[in-house]
Amino acid sequence: MANTSCDIQAVKSFLLDLQDRICTALEAADGKATFVEDAWDREEEGNNPMALTGGGRTRVITGGTIEKGGVNFSHVRGAKLPASATANRPELEGRSFQAMGVSLVIHPENPYIPTSHANVRFFVAEKEGEEPVWWFGGGFDLTPYYPFEEDVVHWHQVSKDLCVPFGEDIYPKYKKWCDEYFFLKHRNETRGVGGLFFDDLNSWDGKVDFERSFAFMQAVGNGYIDAVVPIIERRKDMSWGERERKFQCYRRGRYVEFNLVFDRGTIFGLQTGGRTESILMSMPPVAHWDYDWNPEPGSPEERLYKDFLPHRDWV
Repeated sequence: MANTSCDIQAVKSFLLDLQDRICTALEAADGKATFVEDAWDREEEGNNPMALTGGGRTRVITGGTIEKGGVNFSHVRGAKLPASATANRPELEGRSFQAMGVSLVIHPENPYIPTSHANVRFFVAEKEGEEPVWWFGGGFDLTPYYPFEEDVVHWHQVSKDLCVPFGEDIYPKYKKWCDEYFFLKHRNETRGVGGLFFDDLNSWDGKVDFERSFAFMQAVGNGYIDAVVPIIERRKDMSWGERERKFQCYRRGRYVEFNLVFDRGTIFGLQTGGRTESILMSMPPVAHWDYDWNPEPGSPEERLYKDFLPHRDWV
């Protein structure tokens, strides 16, 4: 990881504005419910070296087209990076850090609308007398229950289009990373149909470049709005029944398993003593686990497993 200067305030200003714009777009697409904000801040907690300080804005929407959704902004500081952040970067051990980002999960009520997730984040690891070490990460991914090919193609077309200005190799690289990251190893299956995932980003063509790295993070954050809104609007008035709801809740169980076992953001937040309500905002309101369940041959549920969950090129 290379060292160079960065504009922390510019990143924070973008993230706050992004949270506002995403909430406005989702409220319009929902058409029924609005977000409620819970602003919070944390002071130092005793002598705990892992305790975080800072604050954020947790925004939650419930009771409409979106059964439960959250769009969070946080900016926190810590005296020591947790193990999840230094596992691949032992040279950063002992540094203090700042972390800020916007993270969201949207669980619609209608099983024909996919669950969607997005996150854009910025880390700065600091040590007195040395240049800060910074990097960006993020992405977005889609988890359908009764998928439509046009929706998945649209999702990936938006993903590809936003990557094009940054190089022809960017979309396939980060699409592949997303496929591999959102994979439940204990189930040997993907969580959904993917999208983009990137981390540890601070250089392009072998050179440290804050402006270009920041620009890419902005493109991903903005791209989520373009990717998700048309899907919600196309599917929100479709009729559904008990069968679709039951399968949706079953598949939501996979979402819970991934977030608690594998998700870097969840693990980081829990390891640093973060705000539990905000960290676990990503959990669906209703989910269940059925023992040894398998879809009926030829059913719509089997189609998800056979035609959509296996890795494939969509555009």
